[in-house]
Amino acid sequence: MEALHKDSKKQIGQFVADDFRTAAIFSKYGIDFCCKGDRTIEEVCKKNDIETDELLGKLYEVLMISTNQSIDYKSWPLDLLIDYIEKKHHRYVEEKIPVILQFLNKLCKVHGERHPELHKINELFTASAGELSAHMKKEELILFPFIKKMTTAKLQNSAIQSPQFGTVENPIAMMKHEHDNEGERFRHIAKLTDNYTPPSDACNTYKVTYAMLDEFEKDLHLHIHLENNILFPEAIKLELQFD
Repeated sequence: MEALHKDSKKQIGQFVADDFRTAAIFSKYGIDFCCKGDRTIEEVCKKNDIETDELLGKLYEVLMISTNQSIDYKSWPLDLLIDYIEKKHHRYVEEKIPVILQFLNKLCKVHGERHPELHKINELFTASAGELSAHMKKEELILFPFIKKMTTAKLQNSAIQSPQFGTVENPIAMMKHEHDNEGERFRHIAKLTDNYTPPSDACNTYKVTYAMLDEFEKDLHLHIHLENNILFPEAIKLELQFD
């Protein structure tokens, strides 16, 4: 009982940071673990009318399974984590955006009259594509290089110059705000697509497009989780060591 009480006060982002397999449980219950990972189990259960013991029980079931297949991102040096985020998640976004946009445009032309929600989905994804592209560039050109600079300085036991943005918390706050916007946008897309369920008259392109949007959102969840719940808090802690 003591463990249950203690873990009910634990933030959901921390659960996922400790073992990403718990993300599937939060997703199943409709709990946003990436953009809103700073809420406790107790808080989300109260808000979503879920029994705390029930949710914790499901989480413990996952945690009891052998962790051989689980990647311990928290143990990675920050520069390695950044390289991984850029090469795995940023590249994924860059590659998938033009394909999904092409398919959505085609669906709007062919099925838009019978399924007017497609126009709104296209509008939302187009906005997300533009925002994400600009967002990733800011990370790659401003925030990530500074975090890497801090990592190198720590290894070499050397000082660092204060950045133009003052403290690393400033760009991080902006990035987290933008993450929230994308999380909200994709919640809207998921609702409009009935959680990516194609209608009965859907052609193959329709089915493929919904499957790609579903995969895109899942990748975005992991992408945001790695930054919000692991990279950013560790970067803030690292900066404090240079005071």
